[in-house]
Amino acid sequence: MESAEPLAILMVVAVVATLMIGYPVALTLAGVSLIFAALGDFAGVMHFTLLGALPQRIFGVMTNEVLLAIPLFVFMGVMLERSRIAAELLETMGRLFGSLTGGLAISATLVGTLLAAAKGVAGATTVTMGLITLPAMMRHGYDPRLAAGTVAATATLAQIMPPATVLVLLADQVNIAFQSAQLGAGKFSPDSVSIGDLFAGAIIPALLLVSLYLLFQIAVAILRPKACPAVPPDAGAQGPAALRLLEALVAPILLIVVVLGSILAGLATPTEAAAVGAFGAILLTAYKTERSWSALLATGAIILILAARAFVDLRIGHAEGVFGRLALAIAGVLFALLAYGAARAVGAVARSGILREALAATTHITTMIFTILIGATLFSLVFRGLGGDDCRLLRVEFDRAELGR
Repeated sequence: MESAEPLAILMVVAVVATLMIGYPVALTLAGVSLIFAALGDFAGVMHFTLLGALPQRIFGVMTNEVLLAIPLFVFMGVMLERSRIAAELLETMGRLFGSLTGGLAISATLVGTLLAAAKGVAGATTVTMGLITLPAMMRHGYDPRLAAGTVAATATLAQIMPPATVLVLLADQVNIAFQSAQLGAGKFSPDSVSIGDLFAGAIIPALLLVSLYLLFQIAVAILRPKACPAVPPDAGAQGPAALRLLEALVAPILLIVVVLGSILAGLATPTEAAAVGAFGAILLTAYKTERSWSALLATGAIILILAARAFVDLRIGHAEGVFGRLALAIAGVLFALLAYGAARAVGAVARSGILREALAATTHITTMIFTILIGATLFSLVFRGLGGDDCRLLRVEFDRAELGR
């Protein structure tokens, strides 16, 4: 089996080299794994029948309840992008703060932070900011390096700012590794690492990163004002711009607070919170596209139901007394109004064509993510089959490094 260890190391090198050439991640992981599985079988150091365990592993990935949050978070982000809620926020913030030196760059950073927390998908945020903010900064005389750097840095905050899809994937893998380590240490009732733990741990670093971006932009505005000149405000537009900013800010911030707050407070699992976020994005889109009163009706019904639930047990069979039965009847009416408003809101979004576009984009992105997961599953299976997790060559190098200390 010792001859398999160089193959395991070479397999990792081949994956890195293929990725550097530019091949897709999912196809690289799966293709290189199949090639080295065939080489291992040909060399007699690994049986190709080991791949018979792959279907069971794929089934485990597809039925993982934690990973169900990914398509829901993706749908929420795509819906906000297609409904131009993000674009309206960017345009309004730019008008309001653009009159300050470096104001466009600062507003782009603030909006990018909100979009990262609302979308969780870096690609959607990058496209939105690249199409709106970058041309605006270039048109008003910003240094191309500062403009491009601002967009590139703030748009990728969605990789670390909860509810980032990367954190959802990382939480699942960290939890598996953490529990395996505890079992290996003899602890047969292992603790777990949840998505909420990673979200809570990522908020402070993400906000610190945003603060560093803002400090850098303020320093550039002070030291090199020509690199980020002020934009002359439109005559008499300051008041309306403030009102438009308030309208554009309230809905996304409420959605962020509801989704992340429910997770961090332990009121909902990440999958449940993602479902709430997706539903909230539909209501926001319905209101923005057609000013549909049905979205307001559904939102009001939800608020009243939650308020009633805080005082009365609304479960059937648990309501006691006349007051309890009356509260249950009122809750039934509110649920009916919620269902009616939600159906009308979905119809409004469907008529605008946004629902179809959002579903298609969500399917595309989710398929890509899960294809990468399946490729990574195949890679880990072949890597372990070649003895990569017990490679003596790697252990010797690690021991030398420890002795070198």
